[in-house]
Amino acid sequence: MAPVFYTGKVLWSQVDANMHLRHSAYADFGAQARIELLESLGFNAHVLNTLNLGPVLFREELIYKREVLPNDMIKVSCALSKGRKDGSRWSFVQKIYRSDDVEAAIIHTDGAWIDRTTRKLVALPADWAEKFMQIPKSENFTWEG
Repeated sequence: MAPVFYTGKVLWSQVDANMHLRHSAYADFGAQARIELLESLGFNAHVLNTLNLGPVLFREELIYKREVLPNDMIKVSCALSKGRKDGSRWSFVQKIYRSDDVEAAIIHTDGAWIDRTTRKLVALPADWAEKFMQIPKSENFTWEG
């Protein structure tokens, strides 16, 4: 299992009419885990504001494998599956596990960094790109570009 960056309880508000975790809640858990991962490397809101950067997603794919029920505790792993050395483009693979360690979903995301003023895609400053590349890599990680 890739390192876990988020653990949390399924709330009543995240359950659908079928009494299991609603589809969009999986994406919310994945996003929270990515934010927790970035913060663990120093990419907090203050730093991103100072750099005038924000992450932007091009694609988010969820593969649902098993039901997650109300009040279950979930764990979300994060690993880079693809990236450029300058940190300008990246892909994550994430897995959501139920409390019984059954893999419930897989999330694939592709993204980049955007300059919030120019609205253009940009590379990270060299020192931050180096920090970003410390993110755990998936077993089939590939360098891009």
